[in-house]
Amino acid sequence: MATKVLPFYQKRHKHYGYDYRNLDSRSVVKKYTSKSSLSKREGEEEEVKPKPRAFPYGTKLREMEAEISKLKRSAHEQADMIALTRMEEERTAVQRHVREDSICRAPEFLVQLRSHTVWENSFVKLFCTVQGFPTPLVRWYKDDVYIDQTSEPAKYRMESYYGAHSLEINRCTTNDTAQYTALAFNIHGEASSSATVIVKRFRGDEEPYHSVLLPLNLPLLSPPVFTHIDVQYSEKFGVSFGTEGETMILSCRMILTPNLRRLQPEAVWYRDDVEIKKSKWAAMQFGDCTATLTLPHLNKDDEGLYTLRLITRGGISQHSAYLFVRDADAPVVGAPGAPMDVSFYDANKDYVILTWKPPNITKESPVIGYFIDRCEAESNNWIQCNDAPIKICKYPVTGLFEGRSYIFRVRAVNKSGISRPSRVTDAVTALDPADLARLQTIYFDGSRQIVISQDELEGDIKPPGIPTNVHVAEASRNYIVLSWDPPEPRGREPLVYYVEKTMAGSSAWQRVNQEIAARSPRLAIFDLAEGKSYEFRVFAVNKFGMSQPSASTGPVVVQERIEIPSSPSGVRCARNTKHSVVVHWTPSKTAKDLIGYYIDSCLVGTNDWQPSSLPAFSSIRFVVHGLKNGHKYIFRVKTVNALGLSEVSQESEAITVQAALTAPSSPYGITLLDCTKDSMTLGWKAPRFTGGSDITGYYMDHREVTDLHWHESNIKPITGRVYKVENLKEGSFYEFKISAVNLGGVGIPSDSSRPFKCEAWTMSEPGTKEITSGVDAEGNIFLSFECHDMTNASQFTWGKAYEDITDLSKVHIETDGEKSKLIFKHPDVSDLGTYTVAVSDTDGVSSSYNLEKEAIPLKSELSYEVFDKGQVRFWLQTEHVSPNAACKFIVNDLELADSKDHKITFDKSTGMIEMVMEKFTSKNEGTYTVQIQDGKAKNQSSLVLIGDAFKAVLEEAEFQRKEFLRKQGPHFAEYLHWHVTEDCVVELICKVANMKKDTVFAWYKDYAAVTPDEPPNPKTGESKLSIPEFSKKEMGEYKMTLKDDKGQDVTVLDVAGKGLSASELKIKCTPEGIRLQSFLKYYMEDVKVFWYHKDSKIASSEKMRIGGSRDQVWLQICEPNDRDKGKYTMEIFDGKTSYKRHLDLSGEGCDQKESIEVLYALTHFVFQTLSLTSTVFGDPTPEVTWLKNDKDLELNDHHNATLEQGKYASLTIKGVTTEDSGKYGINVRNKYGGETIDITVSVYKHGEEIPVVKRGVQPPEHAKAAHAEPSKPEAPKSSKTGRRK
Repeated sequence: MATKVLPFYQKRHKHYGYDYRNLDSRSVVKKYTSKSSLSKREGEEEEVKPKPRAFPYGTKLREMEAEISKLKRSAHEQADMIALTRMEEERTAVQRHVREDSICRAPEFLVQLRSHTVWENSFVKLFCTVQGFPTPLVRWYKDDVYIDQTSEPAKYRMESYYGAHSLEINRCTTNDTAQYTALAFNIHGEASSSATVIVKRFRGDEEPYHSVLLPLNLPLLSPPVFTHIDVQYSEKFGVSFGTEGETMILSCRMILTPNLRRLQPEAVWYRDDVEIKKSKWAAMQFGDCTATLTLPHLNKDDEGLYTLRLITRGGISQHSAYLFVRDADAPVVGAPGAPMDVSFYDANKDYVILTWKPPNITKESPVIGYFIDRCEAESNNWIQCNDAPIKICKYPVTGLFEGRSYIFRVRAVNKSGISRPSRVTDAVTALDPADLARLQTIYFDGSRQIVISQDELEGDIKPPGIPTNVHVAEASRNYIVLSWDPPEPRGREPLVYYVEKTMAGSSAWQRVNQEIAARSPRLAIFDLAEGKSYEFRVFAVNKFGMSQPSASTGPVVVQERIEIPSSPSGVRCARNTKHSVVVHWTPSKTAKDLIGYYIDSCLVGTNDWQPSSLPAFSSIRFVVHGLKNGHKYIFRVKTVNALGLSEVSQESEAITVQAALTAPSSPYGITLLDCTKDSMTLGWKAPRFTGGSDITGYYMDHREVTDLHWHESNIKPITGRVYKVENLKEGSFYEFKISAVNLGGVGIPSDSSRPFKCEAWTMSEPGTKEITSGVDAEGNIFLSFECHDMTNASQFTWGKAYEDITDLSKVHIETDGEKSKLIFKHPDVSDLGTYTVAVSDTDGVSSSYNLEKEAIPLKSELSYEVFDKGQVRFWLQTEHVSPNAACKFIVNDLELADSKDHKITFDKSTGMIEMVMEKFTSKNEGTYTVQIQDGKAKNQSSLVLIGDAFKAVLEEAEFQRKEFLRKQGPHFAEYLHWHVTEDCVVELICKVANMKKDTVFAWYKDYAAVTPDEPPNPKTGESKLSIPEFSKKEMGEYKMTLKDDKGQDVTVLDVAGKGLSASELKIKCTPEGIRLQSFLKYYMEDVKVFWYHKDSKIASSEKMRIGGSRDQVWLQICEPNDRDKGKYTMEIFDGKTSYKRHLDLSGEGCDQKESIEVLYALTHFVFQTLSLTSTVFGDPTPEVTWLKNDKDLELNDHHNATLEQGKYASLTIKGVTTEDSGKYGINVRNKYGGETIDITVSVYKHGEEIPVVKRGVQPPEHAKAAHAEPSKPEAPKSSKTGRRK
């Protein structure tokens, strides 16, 4: 039962006399009355002028008396003047205080600081404007370090003039590149504004400003004002276990960004969403980025879900974990645990009602009752309130003394003994809350007041009035609490009450409280016979006499108003973690005044039941922690109310404690295995983490590199790890990602693969080779040819200029099996030309080779490549060379040697020559040449990097270097882009990588902080910001930032005017024809919609009807035919920009191949045969399935289905009868999706009335589509899609 909130006067543990009300009131009235009388007499004395007294003793005495009178009047006037001056000063001070309070406010920046980029040795001046009262003071900081103007007087100059503040930096150097902050503060708070100053050094022909050259670690724009503190928890408290009497400490360490000493968050602790106040049972501390909660003496009342909430100006960050508290050892073996949550309510002058929760019993004997103890506050003298144990968890404690404060505790009793006492309650003072309402305050002279009681105004009441509203407030089989309202008026004399009872129907009244009168309008009556019916009445008594009796309560039966609840049912368990299980159950059907549920657990085979939750849990789901991994447990649940515990529920099925099934991790290693002009075959590796069950399949998505949206590659799961994706565009680049599936669901997708080009792979025919050139170990140049189709009679014939070589003075021919070499003895310019070789006794095997100037053949010319760190690699590859070959790298006629800045390598085995330049700068513009020499053979290759070609390489190197530095810290793997969901919700999506626990992310819209619905997914790195209703006010510049100690990154997307919250056009079949529709999430009144067919504007007519609402627009095509095929366009115009959606009804498939669309459906019958015809389309050709009443239709002689030309689907029903009535459906599907449409067929007997279906009106279910009368043939109606049988 919920407890009432204590009035403030009951939280103060002060003692009052019995008649405090009358004494206080009289003293207050007497005090102010005496003051008033004194003031009146003084006023009267001032108004009466003293008359001069006549003395007969001479003139001197009279003059002396006149002088004395004059001095007295002067003294009175001065005293009055001083009093008036003091009064005026007090009034002025009050008015000034009120006026200042009305205009007091914390500092606020009207004009923020702006970032600047300046050249070296110039000056820069930062301005800002601040308002607030009292006038704020402004301090300047450089990279969070205070700027002391006195340390460098000529460097910095600070000015403040009527709220305008400035900081001037003279003769800027590169060391002045930093973030500058202006911090304004007064007694009401503080505010800050920051800006970045970038100092650049001029280098000759360098442009004055270029964004590519800005340092990566500095923001380009001013960061927002610190109104939000990012909180990252470095250490958290987890699920904890303790025992009664122990000390428990819960703590959290965090990283605050920014961590400002004057702008710290407020740490608030909660238990079960109720704020924990500082008391002797709980102590809270917060400092040095650590929040601590100390529970010095654990009690079962301390068990619950603890939450730490850090409250900042920008939002709330919180962390929660459960604390379990076990029972301490009982003082007597077998005794129950202590009761919990002892509280009180309805406190009055001489009694209070206590409530508590029963302890959970597992192995102990049942509780037979409770003892209640009381103790006066600030003492240790405990008194037991009840002689016999009370069985219900509620008890009225009587016999309290008015004005004293008390604390209470409860002990449980069973046949083994008495439990430990519960935690004591807060102190409650025995006072009548109605007395406070009877006090009145009268104000006069501005600040003076008189407090009187309403009793004083009522005077003497002789005798008192009759009490009213006598009723039973609490009732059980042990007691009844009677309540009533005091008589009105009550009078100034104290009242007491007497209660009389009688058996129902009897007139013999008997006084209940003969010896002790009740001082409050409440009385607990004990010693009543259970099951009997009583009546009660009340008398009010003061010193003048006794009132007449009140009206009778009527018959009141002494019985228990509630009963023991029934047990819960349906206890079931589910895996959660390695040491916890989730328990669910069905609530009790009869649970009046429900307190909650207790959960017990038992290790299978031990019969050792242990309580899993000590406080009663009100939900029907509970997570049981502290279990042993790999062991089997069973669970049971009990219902709890004020009468006690129900019977235990049936035991749950045994469950093994282990981690719950989760989706698998992502596959990896996507590889292209084969490729044709319109298909790709890919393979991949299985996920590293299976999620606790076997992988059952894979799903693949693909997209073109230029497309932001992913498309499904397969409908059914792929069982293997190789899949062929078809219907791709030749020459396009595609990316792929794959998700694994197990019993836990679909896992996160893999990272997108590298782009693969869709083009057919080609290969030389087996047995054929080309002439190759090279240099042997002796440095001789040679041409070589190899043929595998030779016979014993085959011979090689070499030629030059297509003539056989007969002069062997300059060449030498070597033949070894299937390989032949032509070796040049002394190569020179005359050896250049075209050489051929032919193999006899074959199918014309031959080859040719053009030997040009290069003596050492090259596989590739000198080229360059930019690495991801910004390094530039120059490389070329030769044919085979000898180990004695050498090379030189020459840049602008200057030979480069192998060094740290220029790493030169020459791999003779592969012929690969390369030079890697660690840092490519503007000084590296020029001509690059590689000279090669191998014995007598020489060659060289050059690369010219001058002008635009050099700028392209330099920009790419700078970009790659910055990209590498950016990716060392948190960065964006995919920059910000937008996507519109099927529900027309605009999502701003980006993907982050290399994040840590302390990485801080933030969203901004037009430089204002925005809080997303959820943080970035730590597994996928995806971050989203959803805009449910996109309109003009949502347009603007969106930005997301990442920052930690390794670096920072930013991505910006300008969505102003870029999109409209409208879905793609979709087709819907209606009884009238086809409806093209688009759903709108937000529709503005100034938006205009136009429809086009084949680029011709459509006007609304009976054939083409245009309509819409706030959430959709549509075009209805009535009775469509072949002329209605073609491209349809919907144009939305918002006054500035038009947005279009397209749909192709040509019947040849849409570009995106998203799904199959059913164009039109109509039922038609002729005589005793009914034909249902539908036109479908899709690429590839869809599969057609017919349904009746949502079940597959069995095809036979009565039902015949056909599909002609891949798009005309028909179902023929022969010999139509009334049994053929029902809902028919056609389902079409291919690998890109599918659709189902339904139509109702109703067959009527001859003579029955057939409803008329009106155009535009939805027909009834029994008459939507077609009607047939088997007994009487009827001529068919015209239909463009029906066919006769």
